Amino acid sequence: MVRRSLALGAGLVVLILLVLGVRGCVNARQERAMKDYVRDVADLAGESGQQSEAFFRLLNGPGGRDQAVDVENSLNGFRVQSAQLVDRARDLDHPGSVDEAQSYLVETLEFRKDGLAAIADALPTALGDQDRREGTEEVTAQMQSFLAGDVIYAARFRPSLAQKLRDAQLAGEVRIPPSEFVPDIQWLQPSFVAGKVNGIRSGKGASSAPGTHGNGIGTVTLNGQALTSGDSLSVKLAGELKFDVQVTNQGENTETDVSVKVTIGRGDDAITAQEPLDSIAAGETKTVGVALGERPPSGQNVPVTVEVEPVPGEQKTENNKQTYSVIFTR
Repeated sequence: MVRRSLALGAGLVVLILLVLGVRGCVNARQERAMKDYVRDVADLAGESGQQSEAFFRLLNGPGGRDQAVDVENSLNGFRVQSAQLVDRARDLDHPGSVDEAQSYLVETLEFRKDGLAAIADALPTALGDQDRREGTEEVTAQMQSFLAGDVIYAARFRPSLAQKLRDAQLAGEVRIPPSEFVPDIQWLQPSFVAGKVNGIRSGKGASSAPGTHGNGIGTVTLNGQALTSGDSLSVKLAGELKFDVQVTNQGENTETDVSVKVTIGRGDDAITAQEPLDSIAAGETKTVGVALGERPPSGQNVPVTVEVEPVPGEQKTENNKQTYSVIFTR
């Protein structure tokens, strides 16, 4: 009886040791899998960060028409690389406990991929002679895609993965890498992006001189009649319609290749015309004539927007645009 009890006791001890051993192996394997996953995430985040640096370095670059092909090739390279990152993220081996975090990681990289692909399509248009405004607006809009990816990574992926690390008692051993694609909030401002795109197109992107930059709108006349913001001006539809726009260089540097644009109406039916200002010195005021090639609608208040395109390095753009109201009569 005593021997049987000893044997049972010994067997129970062996069983407990086996269970503890198996559990220890399982826990060790899970911990290793979790650490491997975080290490893989760090690799992807690092490569995505390198793409961000290269991409925004391109937008900050000197540009110029001679560099247009190089810019397009670089953008297509970013398109391919970002798609490869998404594929690698989808194929990551990961513990089942981090499925939710894994989905957020893939979504983050997809937003970055989609943004880069759309900009690769839009920037050549923004750098060309036709539909520059539409191309620039698309580049600006895609900055929101990058921001969306950053928000998902910071507000969804990292908290979800951090909780699983705490559950596995690894919070103190494993560090979740940060990842931000947008380097500065300025890249979400249309005027700032427009200035960068114009800098690439004109070849002055990285070579803008130190000191302040910027132009403002002065007096605007239509066929000799001064336009006043807040008041409606009546103009007879006879002969050529021509706007004379005073542009004042309010910065400390000479600016070149400045575009002055007039838009009459809104939406798809709007009439647009623009003229370049080749050069304007610091403190100088020049008048740019912008003639309309189409007849606007008559007998109603029509909004008229006059814009001076921001130049590279321009920070304050509140006075780059003015809106008026005109009634055209026959």
